[in-house]
Amino acid sequence: MTQIREPERRSRILRGRPYSLDEFASKYGLRGEQAESLFTRFGPSSIELDLLMAAKRRPPVLQDRIAE
Repeated sequence: MTQIREPERRSRILRGRPYSLDEFASKYGLRGEQAESLFTRFGPSSIELDLLMAAKRRPPVLQDRIAE
Protein backbone atom coordinates (compact mmCIF):
# COMPACT_ATOMS: atom_id res chain seq x y z
CA MET A 1 0.00 0.00 0.00
CA THR A 2 1.27 3.46 -0.87
CA GLN A 3 1.66 5.97 1.90
CA ILE A 4 1.08 9.63 1.23
CA ARG A 5 3.55 11.83 3.03
CA GLU A 6 2.79 15.37 3.97
CA PRO A 7 5.60 17.80 3.18
CA GLU A 8 7.80 18.61 6.13
CA ARG A 9 7.96 22.21 7.15
CA ARG A 10 11.51 23.21 7.73
CA SER A 11 12.09 25.85 10.29
CA ARG A 12 13.80 28.89 8.88
CA ILE A 13 17.04 30.19 10.26
CA LEU A 14 16.39 33.42 12.09
CA ARG A 15 18.24 36.23 10.33
CA GLY A 16 18.60 39.43 12.29
CA ARG A 17 16.77 40.12 15.49
CA PRO A 18 13.17 38.93 15.81
CA TYR A 19 10.28 41.38 15.61
CA SER A 20 7.28 41.05 17.83
CA LEU A 21 3.99 41.07 15.93
CA ASP A 22 3.01 44.45 17.42
CA GLU A 23 6.39 45.97 16.60
CA PHE A 24 6.21 44.78 12.98
CA ALA A 25 2.64 46.05 12.53
CA SER A 26 3.39 49.47 14.01
CA LYS A 27 6.67 49.88 12.09
CA TYR A 28 4.91 49.44 8.74
CA GLY A 29 1.46 50.77 9.68
CA LEU A 30 -0.28 47.46 8.99
CA ARG A 31 -3.70 46.31 10.17
CA GLY A 32 -3.71 43.43 12.63
CA GLU A 33 -4.84 40.65 10.29
CA GLN A 34 -2.50 41.76 7.49
CA ALA A 35 0.51 41.90 9.83
CA GLU A 36 -0.41 38.55 11.37
CA SER A 37 -0.68 36.88 7.96
CA LEU A 38 2.77 38.08 6.85
CA PHE A 39 4.30 37.32 10.25
CA THR A 40 2.92 33.77 10.16
CA ARG A 41 4.07 33.07 6.61
CA PHE A 42 7.52 34.66 6.79
CA GLY A 43 8.45 34.38 10.46
CA PRO A 44 9.72 36.97 12.94
CA SER A 45 13.09 37.67 11.25
CA SER A 46 13.61 41.41 10.96
CA ILE A 47 15.81 41.00 7.89
CA GLU A 48 13.29 38.79 6.07
CA LEU A 49 10.33 41.03 6.91
CA ASP A 50 12.19 44.24 6.03
CA LEU A 51 13.20 42.75 2.66
CA LEU A 52 9.63 41.64 2.04
CA MET A 53 8.24 45.08 2.78
CA ALA A 54 10.91 46.73 0.61
CA ALA A 55 9.89 44.43 -2.26
CA LYS A 56 6.28 45.49 -1.69
CA ARG A 57 7.48 49.15 -1.76
CA ARG A 58 6.15 49.76 1.75
CA PRO A 59 8.57 52.04 3.59
CA PRO A 60 8.57 52.01 7.38
CA VAL A 61 6.16 54.44 9.02
CA LEU A 62 8.20 54.44 12.24
CA GLN A 63 11.97 54.27 12.56
CA ASP A 64 13.49 51.15 14.02
CA ARG A 65 14.07 51.77 17.74
CA ILE A 66 16.99 49.34 17.98
CA ALA A 67 18.88 50.89 15.05
CA GLU A 68 19.18 54.23 16.83
